[in-house]
Amino acid sequence: MSAVGIGIVGVGVISDTYLQNLSSFPDVEVLILGDLFVERAREQAEKYGVPAYGSADDVFGHPGVDLVINLTIPAAHVEVSRAAIAAGKHVWTEKPLGLDRDGAALLLREADAAGLRVGSAPDTLLGPGFQAARRAIEEGRIGRPLFAQTVFQTQGPDLWHPNPAFLFAHGAGPLLDMGPYYFSALVSLFGAVDRVSAFGTKASEERQIHTGDRAGETFPVEVPSTMQIIAAFDSGVQSQSLLSFDSALERHGIVEIHGTEGSIVIPDPNQFAGRIAVVAPLGVLRDGMSVEQSWIEIEHDQIEVGRGLGALDMVRAIADGRPHVASGRLGLHVLDVLLSAAESASTGETVKVQSTVEPVPLLPAGFDPFASTL
Repeated sequence: MSAVGIGIVGVGVISDTYLQNLSSFPDVEVLILGDLFVERAREQAEKYGVPAYGSADDVFGHPGVDLVINLTIPAAHVEVSRAAIAAGKHVWTEKPLGLDRDGAALLLREADAAGLRVGSAPDTLLGPGFQAARRAIEEGRIGRPLFAQTVFQTQGPDLWHPNPAFLFAHGAGPLLDMGPYYFSALVSLFGAVDRVSAFGTKASEERQIHTGDRAGETFPVEVPSTMQIIAAFDSGVQSQSLLSFDSALERHGIVEIHGTEGSIVIPDPNQFAGRIAVVAPLGVLRDGMSVEQSWIEIEHDQIEVGRGLGALDMVRAIADGRPHVASGRLGLHVLDVLLSAAESASTGETVKVQSTVEPVPLLPAGFDPFASTL
């Protein structure tokens, strides 16, 4: 069996990390790049030694491509993914799966009917950091999980991105740009979300570009640039999440899980590795009132991985006949949760999440992205 052929549609900034990582996985081979701007596809193909380039249709029509990786803008995700399915290809798509529930659900129905698979970012869930943290929780290191807190707060991507307007437009904002990382992690840990209550605000109605050729230009802020979300899971766990592009204090990657027998901090859900530590509930009393607690570090393999790991897991899961981890079903449920949060922030009411998702599997024991399974 030879390496599985991959085609990529969309060769923007994020394509670099995909191409770097996919070239290090022996089970897959990138055969063609496609983009709306064919010249840009040519430049990336030459840079990374990809043998062919062209349009999206050229990728869909390539006979050696079994899996299409969709790295287009969020507004095009469903359209491009459906076209790949229609061409008989499996699909891995960047997050979010889509921008509306109906389009995303239609994509999954069409894939099921064709006997094809859909996977959706983030694939940080497959990183050794998150996998080890989840195993520690399932082994009972903190007892029964009760509630979680997550934090992402930053000054905003307009500080560093040369073309940031799309990150403040409908279909983005911190909710749909960063929310998939945090809520994919929470759903993977605790299962489906039952209902959400949320609040949103904007620091201003327009922002300014601070870097690049367009520095000084302004653009409109179409969606809340800060969201606070409370979620109740079917399992009984609750979570509180802050997602903000309005904070002078930079603080992100915070995921804390608190249980009946302790608390655990787990890695940044936007990274593939990181610190895992547990604290027991009974600390040492100091001065009659303050509690000094000691943290227990959980060691785990810090294998260097990155974007593209989810696509590799899909390829291996198809060959093994097992479910892949970052599935389209997970992507749809997380999208539903985030859209429900947006509706709650708009109406001031708690919103019942209509979709559900099966328990998210762990990677098989001994999964090594750099060792061929062919």
